[in-house]
Amino acid sequence: MTDRMRTFAWGDPMETATAARTAAGLDVLRAVVAGELPGPPIADTLGFDLIEVEPGRVVFAFEPAEYHYNPIGSVHGGVYATLLDSATGCAVHSMLPAGVGYTSLDLTVKFLRAITLDTGRVTCVGTVTHLGGRTALAEARLLDADERLLGTASSSILVIRPQPGTQVG
Repeated sequence: MTDRMRTFAWGDPMETATAARTAAGLDVLRAVVAGELPGPPIADTLGFDLIEVEPGRVVFAFEPAEYHYNPIGSVHGGVYATLLDSATGCAVHSMLPAGVGYTSLDLTVKFLRAITLDTGRVTCVGTVTHLGGRTALAEARLLDADERLLGTASSSILVIRPQPGTQVG
């Protein structure tokens, strides 16, 4: 048995959370892409990056590695789900005003192709299909470099607005 080791670092997640109280979601996410705010620690843990943001649409990039593998030699489904959940949530966040939060209510994932080291760089594109006052719907697609579909997800997301009279920030 050959042991392998990995170390990583992450930024203070409260810097980004604090910024979200006073800045629109789109501005916060753009600051993450620009390196002005730290990304979420889960992105550093799994090794994926937010690379594009526009209103209602985000793109993450992911390079599969051995430490993502399950016991049968392919990327674990939890990694797929984490990428897809991040993309749906951030797509919604990109459309929210300052001080408005969100959380996933559900996530339905479909695994279509195995991801391995040979797959190479993967992108995960999240888009908003509906933004209401209390809930949002979003979908995400995992794609390889040839645009082949590797997995999909749809998510219902709770939009958390401050109570009237509550001060934001």
